[in-house]
Amino acid sequence: MGLTSSYTSSPVGRLIVSAGPDLASLDRWIREFARVIEVHQDFLTELDSAIGDADHGTNMRRGMSAVVTSLDAAAARSESPETALAMFKSVGMTLVSTVGGASGPLYGTFFLRMATASGDVVAMSATEFATVLQAGLAGIVQRGKPEAGDKTMYDSLLPACTALDASLAAGLDLDQALTAASAAADAGRDATTPMQAHKGRASYLGERSIGHQDPGATSAALLVAAAVTAFRQPE
Repeated sequence: MGLTSSYTSSPVGRLIVSAGPDLASLDRWIREFARVIEVHQDFLTELDSAIGDADHGTNMRRGMSAVVTSLDAAAARSESPETALAMFKSVGMTLVSTVGGASGPLYGTFFLRMATASGDVVAMSATEFATVLQAGLAGIVQRGKPEAGDKTMYDSLLPACTALDASLAAGLDLDQALTAASAAADAGRDATTPMQAHKGRASYLGERSIGHQDPGATSAALLVAAAVTAFRQPE
């Protein structure tokens, strides 16, 4: 299993192949996110030490490690998730129960909303995947009430989702669209440095939060980058 393809109309009327992820590539995405979180754990915690509780890296690593352990245990019992809904629900519930601070509920809600939006499917088109991501983003908005410029993970995920939608609408394939989305997420992450925080622990610092890259926006950018790696097909 790799990517699944469906046909859609481009803005100029020609038919293009829009390939999206199946369960195997979604599984790779989750595992790749866990890997990059482990690699960047100390950096994420360093960022959080400046404007938060100095535990974002530790919390995210614990949560994603628990996610991978849960997936491995299910596979050993021949009970691996059989649909995107089941996979995302498992990830979301594990994150809610294992990640401390605000990150657990926010990332957990993100994956739980993606579960509901994806439904009982084993594969989806690229545009369907983009819709699922938008549902996850909407869950974060409902849960945390962030706005653009608040210096949160939303400042990475909003431009990423916007770029993904625009790129797919322009006829790019999922790899190209996700690459654009990852670049947009990175730009959004970098843009948090001069911002004053208006949400979370960092908001208590007022103007002293200015000049520090947001750890949540950083881990969110890693999430998008992990999708690029996980969904990319060998040459």
